[in-house]
This record gives sequence, C-alpha cells and structure tokens, in this order.
Amino acid sequence: MSIFNILTLAGGLALFLFGMNYMGGSLEKLGGGKFESILEGMTSNRLKGLIFGAAITAIIQSSSAVTVMSVGFVNSGIMSLSQVTGIIMGANIGTTITSWLLSLTGIQSSNIFISLLKPSSFTPVLALIGIILYLFCKSDKKKNIGSILLGFAVLMFGMEAMSGAVEPLKDVPEFTNLLVKFSNPVLGLLAGMLLTAVIQSSSASVGILQALTITGSITVGTAFPIILGQNIGTCITALISSIGTSKNGKRTSVIHLAFNTIGVVLAMVLFYGINAIFEFSFISNPVNAAGIAVIHSLFNIFATAVLFPFGGLLEKLSRFIIKDGKSGKTDALVDRKFLFSPSYAINKAIDECCKMGELAKNNIMLCLDFINDYSEVNDKKITENEKKLDNYEDKLQTYIMKISSMDLNIDEAVKISKLSHAIGNFERIGDYGINILRAKRKMQKGRINFSYEANYGIEIMSDAVSEIVEKSLKAFTDDDVELAKTIEPLEQVINNLNSELRGMHAKRMQSGECSIENGILFFDIINSFERIADHCSNLAVCTIELSQKSYQPHSYLRIIKNIDNKTFSEVFQKYLEKYKL
Repeated sequence: MSIFNILTLAGGLALFLFGMNYMGGSLEKLGGGKFESILEGMTSNRLKGLIFGAAITAIIQSSSAVTVMSVGFVNSGIMSLSQVTGIIMGANIGTTITSWLLSLTGIQSSNIFISLLKPSSFTPVLALIGIILYLFCKSDKKKNIGSILLGFAVLMFGMEAMSGAVEPLKDVPEFTNLLVKFSNPVLGLLAGMLLTAVIQSSSASVGILQALTITGSITVGTAFPIILGQNIGTCITALISSIGTSKNGKRTSVIHLAFNTIGVVLAMVLFYGINAIFEFSFISNPVNAAGIAVIHSLFNIFATAVLFPFGGLLEKLSRFIIKDGKSGKTDALVDRKFLFSPSYAINKAIDECCKMGELAKNNIMLCLDFINDYSEVNDKKITENEKKLDNYEDKLQTYIMKISSMDLNIDEAVKISKLSHAIGNFERIGDYGINILRAKRKMQKGRINFSYEANYGIEIMSDAVSEIVEKSLKAFTDDDVELAKTIEPLEQVINNLNSELRGMHAKRMQSGECSIENGILFFDIINSFERIADHCSNLAVCTIELSQKSYQPHSYLRIIKNIDNKTFSEVFQKYLEKYKL
C-alpha cells in the first residue's frame, strides 16, 4: 500500500464525513424544525416515541442528533424521562438505514438493471441534479434539496474512494494479522468504541468498517465485537451534550449509555456463550458490506426488543446514578441544546419571546390598575415581573446571537431580526411600567392625589394604552398584518391625548389647582404612556415589514406611508371619537 493509497484513504474519509454532515444539515434545513416538532408532539407513549425516533433518525441520518435533541427536550421540561426512552431506542434502529445505503457499494452483477443500483452508477446523476438546483434555483427549498443530493453524492464518492484505497491491503499479511487480533471480543469492542468516540458517529464508523470489507479480511468474528463497540462509542455525543444540563438532562444521556451497554453485554454473552457450546462455523467467514449492515441491524433490533419492556427500569437506573440534589432545577428559558437545528431553535426562541411579551403586557395592566389603587402586593409583583423581563432579555439576546452565528437561510435571518427587535421593545415597555410604579410610589409616600379632571384624563389614556398593548402583542404573536396596521392610528391618538392632557394640566398648575410636584408626577405617567405606545408601534412596524420577508430597523416612516391613507384616516377618526378628542 503506497503513500498515494493512504492519501486517497484520508481524502475519502474526509469526503465521507463531510457528505454525511452536509446531507444531515440540509435535511434539517429542509425540515425547517418539523422533525423536532414531530418528536416533541408524538411521544405520548414509549411505542410512539420508538416509531418516530426510528423514522426521524432514518431521515436525518444521525442517531447522535436525535439523542442530543432528546437531551434538550428533557432538560427544558418539554419531555419526561419516560417519553424520551422510546425515542432513544428508536434512534438506534433508525441509524442502521445508513449502513444499508452504504452496502449498495458492494453490488457486483453483470445485469444492467442491478448494476444501476450501485452508487457509482447513479451518484453522478444525483450530483449533477444537485448542483443545478443549488446554483440556479432561487427557492430555499430547492436549494436545500440540491444540497441533500450533493451531500449524498459526496458521501458515496467518499465511500468508493475509501474502498478503492484499502483494496491493496488484502495482499498485506501484516494487515490481516492485525485484524485477527480484533477477533478477540475485548479488543474488538474497545476498537469500535474508540473509533466511534473520536468521530462521534456510529454511522460513519460502520461505513469505515464496510469500506474495509473490500480487502476480504473482515470476518464475522472480527466485525461483531467492533460493531457492538461502535454502539457504545456513539453515546459520547449525548454525554458531552448533557454537560451543564439539569438532572433530567444528564439522566437522558445515562439512559442512552445504559441501553447500549446492557444491550452489548447481553448480545456478547448470548453470542459467545452459544458459540462456546455449538461453535458457529460462519464466525471465520469473510463478511461484505451488506453483512455488516445485517449485523448492525440485528443487534439494534435485538437490544430494543429485549429492553423495550424494561424502559421504566432504565429510568429508575438513571435516577439511581444521577440522584436529585439542590441543583436539579430546570431552566425554563430556551435551552442551548436546541442549537442543533437553527429552525427549531428560532421557533423555540419565538415561543419564549411571546411569553416575554405576555409578561410585559400583564405587567403594564397591573401598572394601569395600580395608578388608582396602590397595593404593596402588586408593587412587589410588578417589581418581580420586571426582573423576569430583564432575565428574558439577557438570555434571549444571548441565545439569538448564538443562532445568528449558524448557517441561516433568508427566512431564518429575517426571523432573527424580528426577534431581536421585539425583545428590545418588550423590555423597554416593561421599563416604562416601572416608571409608572415609581411615580405612584412617590404619590403614596407624599400623600399626593390628582384632581378629578386629571384622574379622568389618565383613565382615558390608560384605556388607550391597554388597547394598544393588547393589539400589538396579538399582532406580533399571530403575525397578523391587518391588525398591525391598526396600531399606528391608535398610537397617533395616544400622542394627541398626551398633548391635550399636558396642556390641560399645565393650565391647572397655572391656576393653582395642582402643585408643581403633582404636575411632574402627572407628566411622568402620561409620558410613560406615550413611550409604551411608541414601542407598541415599533412592534407593529416590525410585523408589517416581516410579512414582506424583509426587515430594516428604523423604517418607521416608510411603513406608515405604505398604510392606505383612507384606512388610516377611518381608523384614526374612530379612535378620536372613542376617546373623545
């Protein structure tokens, strides 16, 4: 075996790993977070979890990715341990589809129709279609389909390159002698574990083993312990992903490790125990790529069939190993483990942003009620809610910065812009609620009361603010463009109310009906009302622009001009009449 064979082997391995990752990533983009949502919603029992875990792993070609999803789901409280056990078992079965696809490289036949099933026959066509879709189509969906085809083509080219590079090894006695050592169950198990732990993909390590079968030196006795070791080695990804998670997040990775380890031990004891009694004649027979796929599939089906009824015991074992402690509380905000899929991570961030908006709205409603009726209980509640809003902003902004560094398509980038814009506006709305709270505290402490006219004006403006907060949050949450277009006329009414009330209160101050201190507090409250309305208008502008698949900050005037003047006038007049201006 020359240096050129070694370089070809290294290059083939690089193409193989790149193709697998690229195809999986493209499948994730094409799914747009749907695979994760299916897993999240279809796990009411363990059997459903097994079926959907197997199906989605077969589609995205990565049991590691599905297991990392599971850790994230459990860590964030979306799933329970009992639900996720079935997904882990299903992922082990679903991952075997890759080995069957790779086994097609070993097809040898003079029949033209059978030869067409060989990847070297159809892969160039897929690559050609893929590059045309990727380069010349504008649709993200078509580009992703092109990327999937290209990834598959690169994966298969890499497999063919590895097989061709290692073929000369069949004439190297030292290589054959080395493989004989791996027939030792312990050495074979360790070799499979280490290889898979390093490349963090059982599908890839099985593919490498399939490539080596071209030498004719891989026997059933050599392949069996290596394949079993690969199933333990793949657990390293879940173990790494569980670092820094909640107790249940760590337990998920323990269930994955325990399931594979117990399955391997049972398979080893059963296989070598029966072999010791009956001496399998096939154990020294050479195995091809399809034989590797058979062993891989049989083991995972066997482990699932045996351990499926004992899913509850696996859960209890994980609780025994990872005991409850003081730090076992789950963070309610979006989990960094969701960063395996940009689309799903963005959807989760949007969900949390809507929760933040709901909290900001509720806090403003408390503040509006608070003006007329001071309550220490509500004072504390408003302050606590504001701390929660600040916490939301810090964590969500950090989270979307991490998402922004990922490979995003146009729709995803637009959603990130919307999120960043909305988070800032929700936080500022909360800040102006605190301004109202402080003004009321001063009134309570100094026993300051507004006149009937001042209270009536605040009540009218308070109703308008309540309405604009409700509508802007609903428009944002539902992506309701028509509702968003009604926000700006109401914001203009609130501006007019502010001007009217300021002028009226200034006259009361001049006539001596109200003190200067009274006036300052009155102006603080209505100015806070106006600023809340401004940020609601900003949210509406964002919603309208994003409906056009574009977002440019500070495009307020352009958006307002795009709202039909007649519609604007009608809505504006309706609000003028409603609020008696």
